[in-house]
Amino acid sequence: MLVAMLGLGWGFMNNDPKPKVEDEKMNEFIDSLINEMTIEEKAGQLTLYTSGWDVTGPVLRDDYMDELRAGRAGNLFNAHTVDYAINLQKIAVEETRLGIPLLFGLDVIHGYKTTFPIPLAEAASWDLEVIEKTAHLYSKEAASAGINWTYNPMVDIARDPRWGRIAEGSGEDPYLGGLIGAAKVRGIQGMDLSDPTTILACVKHFAAYGASQAGRDYHTVDMSDRELRQNYLPPYKVALDAGATTVMTSFNEVDGVPASGNKYLMTEILRNEWGFDGFVVTDYTSINEMVPHGVVANLKEAAELAFNAGVQMDMQGGVYSQYIPELIAEGKIKEATLDEYVRQVLEMKYKLGLFEDPYRYLNKEREQKTLYSKELMDHALLAAKESIVLLKNEPAKGQSEQLLPLKKSLKSVALIGPLADNQKDMLGTWHVAGDETKVVTLIDGIKQTAPNVKINYARGADFNGDDRSGFAEAITAAKKSDVVIMAIGEDYTQSGEAASRSEIGLPGPQQALIEEIHALGKPVVAVVMAGRPLTIEWIDENIPAVMNAWHLGTMSGPAIAQTLFGDHNPAGKLTITFPKNVGQIPVYYNMKNTGRPFDANNKYTSKYLDVSNEPLYPFGYGKSYTSFDYSGIELSSTNMEMNGSITVSATIKNTGKYAGKEVVQFYIRDLVGSVTRPVKELKGFEKISLAPGESKKVSFTVTVKDLEFYTRDMSYKAEPGDFKVFIGPSSAEGLEADFTLK
Repeated sequence: MLVAMLGLGWGFMNNDPKPKVEDEKMNEFIDSLINEMTIEEKAGQLTLYTSGWDVTGPVLRDDYMDELRAGRAGNLFNAHTVDYAINLQKIAVEETRLGIPLLFGLDVIHGYKTTFPIPLAEAASWDLEVIEKTAHLYSKEAASAGINWTYNPMVDIARDPRWGRIAEGSGEDPYLGGLIGAAKVRGIQGMDLSDPTTILACVKHFAAYGASQAGRDYHTVDMSDRELRQNYLPPYKVALDAGATTVMTSFNEVDGVPASGNKYLMTEILRNEWGFDGFVVTDYTSINEMVPHGVVANLKEAAELAFNAGVQMDMQGGVYSQYIPELIAEGKIKEATLDEYVRQVLEMKYKLGLFEDPYRYLNKEREQKTLYSKELMDHALLAAKESIVLLKNEPAKGQSEQLLPLKKSLKSVALIGPLADNQKDMLGTWHVAGDETKVVTLIDGIKQTAPNVKINYARGADFNGDDRSGFAEAITAAKKSDVVIMAIGEDYTQSGEAASRSEIGLPGPQQALIEEIHALGKPVVAVVMAGRPLTIEWIDENIPAVMNAWHLGTMSGPAIAQTLFGDHNPAGKLTITFPKNVGQIPVYYNMKNTGRPFDANNKYTSKYLDVSNEPLYPFGYGKSYTSFDYSGIELSSTNMEMNGSITVSATIKNTGKYAGKEVVQFYIRDLVGSVTRPVKELKGFEKISLAPGESKKVSFTVTVKDLEFYTRDMSYKAEPGDFKVFIGPSSAEGLEADFTLK
């Protein structure tokens, strides 16, 4: 497809083998080093401890310094800044017997210091070049502070917005999710791992973590192998094909076996089928957690199961360091396998250039020059603007024009809500080292963008509890203003890891607040900021303008303000379906049709008694200040051979008065298969820019690869038959045509 073939600006990680002489040099060096190592030192290279700087899980090991000096901890995470990390590296290099340098890891999920939009937000840009450059820049900034490994990208497909970690991924679609994952890998790793502005990427969480039952973090996953392979595994594979060097296991079980002990995932699929030759690291203490899972009786059995499943590195649990020597002595694991695992870790250190210069990532001058640089801040603003999704834009009561964009000639606006003058929560989940004092708030963004507009500010409500004591001040501010901007949503702790919610409406008394403001009869704009889709049906029904601004990071305020006042025309499109209520969950665009598809006139079809099947906002949805017309869908042929291709095209015209961007989406439906097929599947997209009155013909090429799926006998192939194609502005609307695969 078109998108898959785009030549993006930051370059693929080179998957071709290095020149033979370089391979031989590396192999000779690593062979020699492994021959010098004791079993305990080998186990140490497969051990990763937190430094204690940041707590991202339960702290089980507070003796990491002793372990480091003894050669039993070859890697650290949550140790950053040059001043802090350089002393740890000196211990590894100068005080241990073999002087093997440390890997330094950190969860650089959407920024190190300069914080970019959360991943679910940036996915809404549908702009792979912007996403790749974002990954390059935050990796460059993290690398300047001593980090050479990040646990990113997260490519888990997620279809349940109750799951807090939906904020960390790219949404519900495997095709788009894979492309975004690959873009991030290219941005993180660049062309050459020895370049000290690039770091190792880690594809996570392998596998199917986004399908946790009931949307509850760390919970069970249970699905067929067909579903696993068709919808959940593809993004991992695409990201690995882009050159990702490491993989992280997931917390969940798959087919009754926790991922960190799952040989089917870690060896049969990852190694044998896909040919992955990097190393696998567990998620935080997930080997230990196989004991409460109930698949092993104790930690020693857990270490054995994980090791023999094909897991190279133990994060934070300490079980490899403790039990590998015993397991080797008892013949339960093989030393040859241990040597191979150690080799895979040492190869990454070698390719990063750490054996040549252990301090290459520890340059104080580079750190000071890079942190919060203009290059990063400018791109943070761009990325934030591209991530905003306009959900609704109608005239306010008594007006004829759509409410947005606001005019800078307004005398006053009321800015109300807990996210109006808020720095920390704008950063969103996993902001790690982000400095909230650097965040430009929405109130300051409006002051910069529309300096002549008076702002009447009131916080009004909080994110928790039911304290309504601030309502009176908010109502007073609204009454004396021309327009009300409601800055509402979640705080940064209400989405992300360990932040699942059973109800996903506005938390705290915010819903009551917006209802009271609405009752005043003033024009109201709802700016919703959250790490997940929220159930905002009342807002959609009652508020004329609704903007989904997610958590956009350091430059949130200017991005939102420039969009509100028309300096930027929003073009974001949702990559996750917004349900009307939690009872619809899971709801996603590429569902199956069922044997009794919805029929409003027939009770005995697949539907609810109390709510329609349609979501509040579908996948791919997003409005603009201008309007786009789709016309003239054409196929180069209505018949396609197995070894051939067809081209599908349509014309898109900007029929409004603003220049704007549009994400043109291409979907296919396989009408009859040996197993049931989704109602449609995304197979391509193109983001175009059009001036008012301008038209563009957009084309997509279909080959047999776009039609392949896991058939009844689990072969991956296309089947002859009839297909529909769709070109449109979202998954729920557009032009359609038909063709036949011969």
